[in-house]
Amino acid sequence: MPELSLTPRLAVIGGSGFYDFFGDDAQSIEVETPYGAPSAPITVGTVAGRAVAFVPRHGRNHEYAPHTLPYRANMWALRSLGVRRVLAPCAVGSLTPTLGPGSFVVPDQVVDRTAGRVQTYFDGGAIHVPFADPYCADLRKTVAAQPGIIDGGTMVVVEGPRFSSRAESQWFAAQGWTLVNMTGHPEAVLARELELCYAPIALVTDLDAGLAEGEGVSAAEVFAEFKRNLGPFKDLVRTAIENISGEDTCAECRVHDGVTLPFELP
Repeated sequence: MPELSLTPRLAVIGGSGFYDFFGDDAQSIEVETPYGAPSAPITVGTVAGRAVAFVPRHGRNHEYAPHTLPYRANMWALRSLGVRRVLAPCAVGSLTPTLGPGSFVVPDQVVDRTAGRVQTYFDGGAIHVPFADPYCADLRKTVAAQPGIIDGGTMVVVEGPRFSSRAESQWFAAQGWTLVNMTGHPEAVLARELELCYAPIALVTDLDAGLAEGEGVSAAEVFAEFKRNLGPFKDLVRTAIENISGEDTCAECRVHDGVTLPFELP
């Protein structure tokens, strides 16, 4: 692996629109992992005076669908570069009319409705990580402190790449879940297994199909809404990076204390 001039302790996993986050010191680095290559080379540069790593979740040209993403490689690559805290901006649908397009939400719970995705690094042995609170409380608090951010909500993650049927959407809403997404799992649990602090930052792009106010969801509308809000979204993430108080894994996310792992974490 080429030598980096910066050691990133923070990372952002997001869309390709975040590439212009960095100044002239940005480096692009190819990282190989035991789980293959990540979605794209990792960009490392300075944001708000701090070394930050960035991986475009869907690849440089959006070539990866949600169900084909190299989730394990992405998280492993970040950890191997020195990252210990991860912000994960993502697009979501809303399951309640009170959260309209353009809303920013920091969810506190996740529900897995995916199928067939590999969601662990531990294929053998009795390694069980706590996941009652799936996101780092410290990171969530930092992001949610910003004006206009909705603090809390349950994000249900579906397999994709299709959107939900109207009946599925109505069912999700009836459970009290508030957001629907395609990429938040297994990202969060893999971060926990690697002892990475991890918090999503959700941008609502649409009202999901089952809402009375909704007329179904189209990809074109989702991408257009995301593009309209990309500037404020990047400002939100940049401010969060400025305000994060630490750079190491917090005590609550050190889940392997006293446990013998079958391999060393990178």
